[in-house]
Amino acid sequence: MKLAVCIIHNRDKSRIIDELVKAGFKSTIIGSTGGFLREGNTTFLIGVQDSEIANLKQVISVNCQSREEILNVAPFETNPTAAFAPSAVKVPVGGAVLFLLPVEEFERF
Repeated sequence: MKLAVCIIHNRDKSRIIDELVKAGFKSTIIGSTGGFLREGNTTFLIGVQDSEIANLKQVISVNCQSREEILNVAPFETNPTAAFAPSAVKVPVGGAVLFLLPVEEFERF
């Protein structure tokens, strides 16, 4: 058995919840925030049997694709005399990050 920790963008949350339920996966959902863009994410904790890992990966990959957005970012210069000139940068958002952790014991009460 594995504990799947899956982090996705909030825009994909509703779709992936529905698809996980349809595929028979139970999950716990935790709100989280990304460190770089500081946008909302959702972290799923999913207990999964080893035989179901491929199915879980399929559900996640089909429903959580990354996309590019253009953001205006300020330079990292902290000098107050420097001119403030934000620049547009393409950054990938969305998609999913999946960690699979071994579980020694599982009990439901």
